[in-house]
Amino acid sequence: RGDPGWGNERLLLRSRVKPLSVRAGKLVVLTVATEETGGFRRFMRSARHFNYTVKVLGQGEEWKGGDYMSAPGGGQKVRLLKSALEEVTEKNKVVLFIDSYDVIFASGPKELLKKFQQTGHKVVFSAETLIWPDRHLEDKHPHVREGKRFLGSGGFIGYAPNLKELVANWTGKDGESDQLFFTKIYINPEKRKAINITLDNKCRMFQNLHGSLDEVVLKFEDGRVRARNILYDTLPVLVHGNGPTKINYLGNYIPNTWNFEKGCTVCSEDLHPLSGLKVMVHIGIFIQQPTPFVSVFFERLLNLKYPKNRLKLFIYNKVRLRKADHGTEYQAVKLIGPDDGIHGTESRNLAFDECRQDSDCGYFFSIDIDVVLKNEDTLKILIELNRPFVAPMMTKPGKLWTNFWGALSPDGYYARSEDYVDIVIKHGCLNLTHYTFSCSLRGLWNVPYVSHIYLIKASVLRDKLSASDLFFSGNLDPDMAFCRSVRNQGIFMYVTNLHTFGRVLSTENYQTNHLHNDLWQIFENPVEWEERYIHQNYSRIDKENLIETPCPDVYWFPIFTDTACTHLVEEMENFGQWSGGGNTDTRIQGGYENVPTIDIHMNQISFEKEWQKFLLDYVAPVTEKMFPGYYTRFDLAFVVRYKPDEQPSLRPHHDASTFTINIALNQVGIDYQGGGCRFLRYNCSIQAQRKGWALMHPGRLTHYHEGLPTTSGVRYISVSFVDP
Repeated sequence: RGDPGWGNERLLLRSRVKPLSVRAGKLVVLTVATEETGGFRRFMRSARHFNYTVKVLGQGEEWKGGDYMSAPGGGQKVRLLKSALEEVTEKNKVVLFIDSYDVIFASGPKELLKKFQQTGHKVVFSAETLIWPDRHLEDKHPHVREGKRFLGSGGFIGYAPNLKELVANWTGKDGESDQLFFTKIYINPEKRKAINITLDNKCRMFQNLHGSLDEVVLKFEDGRVRARNILYDTLPVLVHGNGPTKINYLGNYIPNTWNFEKGCTVCSEDLHPLSGLKVMVHIGIFIQQPTPFVSVFFERLLNLKYPKNRLKLFIYNKVRLRKADHGTEYQAVKLIGPDDGIHGTESRNLAFDECRQDSDCGYFFSIDIDVVLKNEDTLKILIELNRPFVAPMMTKPGKLWTNFWGALSPDGYYARSEDYVDIVIKHGCLNLTHYTFSCSLRGLWNVPYVSHIYLIKASVLRDKLSASDLFFSGNLDPDMAFCRSVRNQGIFMYVTNLHTFGRVLSTENYQTNHLHNDLWQIFENPVEWEERYIHQNYSRIDKENLIETPCPDVYWFPIFTDTACTHLVEEMENFGQWSGGGNTDTRIQGGYENVPTIDIHMNQISFEKEWQKFLLDYVAPVTEKMFPGYYTRFDLAFVVRYKPDEQPSLRPHHDASTFTINIALNQVGIDYQGGGCRFLRYNCSIQAQRKGWALMHPGRLTHYHEGLPTTSGVRYISVSFVDP
């Protein structure tokens, strides 16, 4: 798994034969962290991996150094550094001063010190592609033959006496700019020479990512992962996700968070196995637009393997639903409906407040109504991961869409990380360094954006995410604004694909002008449609030879669920425009029906395209097996109603088809008595038709047949005439 590019860096390290005069024990690492964030914990983990000893400054202090994004800041760091340097008395001590919240170590102190000594300078700052915060100073920066020209204050290394001289004249306030302070020293030729300052122009020690993301790729070798700068062919010791560019993606690998040999090395850390009394979870359910399969959503929610008396539901419903049975097993259910005048973003804050104010609430589980939650262990899995904020990865069938972003663009919008496709597909191959490996990217990924479904610790909502404006931020969409609020509080958002959890529905073209609108979703949400409407034994037809032959050349097989049959019947009755059963029929070509039935055609309810799709996807594979060489294309499809006092039977006849598909839509003995079909030539009758099963038989010539009388109740069948 080598890379010829790495050899250049190694040769450079070996080319200077001058022995080291600074041992690793002479290195002092200083950083500032006023609170313990996810980024700080990541930094310290990488430091421990390489045996760095880090002294943390400012712990317990209130941060007054600004947020860097709206205005320059960081003066508090200079004050703390100046104070800490007073305690360093040995002249040959080398001090590394580095940010922590967005920094990771990629190599150890030995390499760092060697590269520092090879510069021949006493102080080395990280280098930037972009100048900040004062562009007017650009012309005053020394020109370089190759490499980055501008100073970055997020990381520098130097001998203690020189660093003391560097900060000796600092008298600024905590909110003033450290970057501007150090820049003015650097661009002053006399001061630069006196202190002996240079920049790490080619990123041999420090890699700043702002404005340079395209220069950096991951480098895998022998269970170790590094960042490689492909522009300068260097291997930085530290990686800094400064500015709006954060380090999430690289930090998911460097230095050994994930590698090819072991996969995810941190997924089993800090786990919290569930045992005994389960913690109370508030589940926020948000219905903000018409969405298919709502009833299925609540069925799946009820199937979650978690004690229902430890679950409280908060349901925000912006639309008027015909059916949304949430069940009665939960400890509590709070409903906010379309008449309550609550805005969508306000509803999410209200849901958070319900959890914040409930002393028993341990977690808040947010789910949008378009989430298809297939894994019944989802809640248990997420809680046991024991992360402040974690989401299960959700996909859309046949698409690369997921509920997370792998990276952000410089302006804070979507960007695709280099590993995104491999994480989504899960059984892809990673090609981060232009080398192909067989792999499976399963893990726990730190990402900058998630949506649709996530779990948050209640303690986080009560502390760092207690603000009421979490979902508001300028022109950003509410979900983007929320994720930015989370990031700004130093909270890591994780997404896990260690298990398969489910998917997200497509809602763009969902129409609500029918009784059972989900019937029309075979194009938009085919997987969900199949699970809802196709018989559970359909997939076993080929494997277990479930096709029966009750009469010669008549084939009988399962096709529809009970729900599909019921929905189709109710849809037709809701439409209500049944034919009169006479020979005159303006709906068909020629206007005359020789063998009339009381029926409604599929095109009358605008269902013909969906029905054709159903026949092609589910009936055609059977017809091609039973009647090889015939293509399934229906000429006419309709639902027939038989009633004793209306039309109880149908006289002997041939169908106007090459073959016919007849599906029983209700159950004999329960919904009606009598009925069935008799093939006269063979004197063979099928009277105990099964709900949801299809009869397929030739229409012309050989299979002269009749509909047997329905003696009570109402019998429904769907009929499709197929002519290749």
